[in-house]
Amino acid sequence: MDKGKLYLIPNTLGDTNPFDVLPSQVKTIIDSLDTFIVENSKAARKFIKSISPEKSQPSLTLFELNKHTQPEDLPNFIKPCLEGKTIGLLSDAGCPGVADPGADIVKLAHQKNIKVIPLVGPSSILLAMMASGMNGQSFAFNGYLPIDKHERKSEIKRLERLSKDYNQSQSFIETPYRNNKLLEDLCNTLSSDCLICVACDITLDSEYIKTQTVLQWKKNSVDLHKRPTLFIIHKA
Repeated sequence: MDKGKLYLIPNTLGDTNPFDVLPSQVKTIIDSLDTFIVENSKAARKFIKSISPEKSQPSLTLFELNKHTQPEDLPNFIKPCLEGKTIGLLSDAGCPGVADPGADIVKLAHQKNIKVIPLVGPSSILLAMMASGMNGQSFAFNGYLPIDKHERKSEIKRLERLSKDYNQSQSFIETPYRNNKLLEDLCNTLSSDCLICVACDITLDSEYIKTQTVLQWKKNSVDLHKRPTLFIIHKA
């Protein structure tokens, strides 16, 4: 029996018309599938309905993959592929497998010799880098910084040193309600001439992307409270 495939299906980055940011191929693939691995069933059903309103919701089979999922559950999620069924891996936002729990499923698919097919869609990491004006030849995504204020300060200084020593842009994110505090910490910790890019609400009507020095940020700040934001720093 031929194995099914695993499609990596991108999502929007927020409340926007999916057809403004996703190619038509995404709809074609979603129309053809009835089994998905998702982070949240309710959000996934809403997204699938927005893409394919004619699709029967009761006919969908959804496996939830999130922080509550146990490692021993993963083989069951991928089992349909081994039985010849093609399925989709869907992120809550952006591209699955990148800063996303879907990476574990993709790894397992490769181990089982299941063909993995990524679809084109918005990635906040790449879009922010594109718009930052910083070094796109060498950059790193560091996820979340430590919450403890002393550990966070040390990590910010470490990333600044890495950026300077290797000419490498350093990006990271924060829980949206702590964005303003992170920008404040960056301004209080980094050198005054270090560049900070703030990329907020990417692809949304409220999109805000700005790169300037720490000194300039101290004079011209922005309210980032509860707005999805990616931060990038670069020290020349």
